[in-house]
Amino acid sequence: MALTTPELELSAAFTPNEAAYPVIDGRVRPAGIRLLATDVHASEMYWRQLKFAEFDISELSISSLIISTANGPTEWVALPVFTSRRFFHTGVLVRRAAGIETPADLRGKRIGVPEYQQTSAVWSRGILGDDFGVRPEDVVWYMERPPEASHGGATGFTPPPGVELHYIPPATNMGQMMVDGELDATLLYLRDANLIDRSRIDLHARGDIRTLFPDPKAEAKRYYAKTGLFPINHTTVVRRTLLERHPWIAESIYDTFARVKEIQRRERDERLEAYVATGLLDAAAVAQLARDPVPYGIAANRRELETIARYDYEQGLAKRLVGLDEIFASSLLDR
Repeated sequence: MALTTPELELSAAFTPNEAAYPVIDGRVRPAGIRLLATDVHASEMYWRQLKFAEFDISELSISSLIISTANGPTEWVALPVFTSRRFFHTGVLVRRAAGIETPADLRGKRIGVPEYQQTSAVWSRGILGDDFGVRPEDVVWYMERPPEASHGGATGFTPPPGVELHYIPPATNMGQMMVDGELDATLLYLRDANLIDRSRIDLHARGDIRTLFPDPKAEAKRYYAKTGLFPINHTTVVRRTLLERHPWIAESIYDTFARVKEIQRRERDERLEAYVATGLLDAAAVAQLARDPVPYGIAANRRELETIARYDYEQGLAKRLVGLDEIFASSLLDR
């Protein structure tokens, strides 16, 4: 009788997204692992991981991971699986009455953010600085999450030198402060129900509030054409002590997400066959689809990863510049 090696039973949490769903529901399973996976809102997941280390495998804020690593070895080792990207600066909201017509007009204004050190905020401040000359010290910051319910509370956050930051009182929130005229803009606005974000007003539905960039898609295209960067938000992490005992876990999880990506690519191509056959999708468009704008691996994402590490350091969040080899599993550094 052939002997079989029992599967490792590991807990996992991922945000509800297309890349993770087949892993969460077990359609695509990692070799050698029985994954007990659930979907959790990102805000809540990162807080729970940074404060309580609840799950063996999860997504994690890459900014918070870099900041923690700058202080010393962390509980987590990253895998170059990136399931969330966005041109975050195009989502800045402003009050029409605040006199903000261009990014430069943000200087001197009161800007709200759920979490000062969250990856999306770091990217937006970095881009506003690099492309529009607006520095973190140029505005007054208001943070919605209190220290006891924030990523920063678990990583030792204090406002960087020269930055004026106020915590929003528990009796109100960013959305209400925008409506009441107590904030001029929000760098990022979250209204999804979860344990740590408390804004619920739909600011996008209000006529007195608009996006900073009148055409966010056009601004995203401009930025990408200029830099070639598609900002990364989340990475995937494994508990360090677990990986030390079973180093093969890193490749097993990475290969699982790579299989999901390949399955979804094939399904996409099958759905497009009729468009190609009828000429509704021309050869040039098909050729463009051969390029993956959201690849996994370090080689294809080195510039994005080094940029967010630089931003964390330049913005006074990480006390030193962190190398990618300090964050990611050594077995995946050449992926």
